[in-house]
Amino acid sequence: MIFIKKKNNFKILYIFFITLSLNIFFFSTTKVFSKSFDINNVEISKPFEINFDKNQIIDEGFKKAFNQLVGMVVKSSDKLKLRRVGLNEIKGMIESFSIKEEKFIDEIYHVNLGVSFNKKKFYNYLEKKNIFPTIPQNQKFLFIPIIINEKTKDLLIFSDNKIFQNWNKKINDHHLIDYILPTEDLEDISLIKSKFNKIENYDFKEIISKYYLDHSIIVLIFKDGQDLRVLSRITIKDNVNLKNQSFENFDLNDDQVVENLVEDLKEIYEDFWKNLNIINTSIKFPLIVKVKNKNNDKISMFEENLNQLDLIYDYYIYKLDKDYTFYHIIFNGSPDIFIKKMNEKNFSLDTQNKTWVLE
Repeated sequence: MIFIKKKNNFKILYIFFITLSLNIFFFSTTKVFSKSFDINNVEISKPFEINFDKNQIIDEGFKKAFNQLVGMVVKSSDKLKLRRVGLNEIKGMIESFSIKEEKFIDEIYHVNLGVSFNKKKFYNYLEKKNIFPTIPQNQKFLFIPIIINEKTKDLLIFSDNKIFQNWNKKINDHHLIDYILPTEDLEDISLIKSKFNKIENYDFKEIISKYYLDHSIIVLIFKDGQDLRVLSRITIKDNVNLKNQSFENFDLNDDQVVENLVEDLKEIYEDFWKNLNIINTSIKFPLIVKVKNKNNDKISMFEENLNQLDLIYDYYIYKLDKDYTFYHIIFNGSPDIFIKKMNEKNFSLDTQNKTWVLE
């Protein structure tokens, strides 16, 4: 009788753990590492010749995808450290790739690739090079450039302004800022011109408010002969940042010079935005978080959030019991930042004990 009772207890325990395992298997989205960096629409074309080698073209696509990723997450001052990255090093960071499309047109081979880089391996590589990456976060900015001729005391705005005309002509795939140019409005032109004598201190709020954007860049380009002084008023929500640059021998009537100035300014703004989102990969803060097993939806949502959070270096399930699933998380930041990021996704944590509890 005692034997039968023990046997039944073992059977119940066995069924419990089998059920728990199946629940975790079917409802969880656990990954050993957090999400990869996916670079899509990498286009390569080569003439179809006698020595045509498809593998060489794909290798070229890997290099192009890597350079695009570097452009997204690395400041311009650090890119020089990555000039001589070997193909084998790049391949070692690739998690997977796919050929989206390939075709021959007029004896030219065209291929479109999608390449996924393992985020952990990529961050480790940058850390060895003493480079701190940034979170690749795309953002819209209202952009208003104004050229001020200090000799004639005149303002060039909108369609009369070559910077305005050329700003969005060339879009780089790796740029994170999406520039929204204002519509040409006579009232706005009149308002700006009325502020000529105090334009450096004018906040442009009457114009900015029309576009319902949290971020803006107002650029005042003071022209004195062929020398330029560029004052950029960069507003991130309610925080205003001023940046001053000087450029010598710039002829704004030369289209190539204007194009170069546009590229230089875009690089400055990209670096500024990246600086706000720097990840200190040398900080690897370990966390233990447990989640109740009975809430499979919460487990799935929690793991999905970990996969999407760029500051997660690594995570895995290291223990299960009858009540909880335990996660070991390595975070590139402070505990306060982790709590803040979780709160932003509507996750509340009880942090009173060493092992935190997802409530």
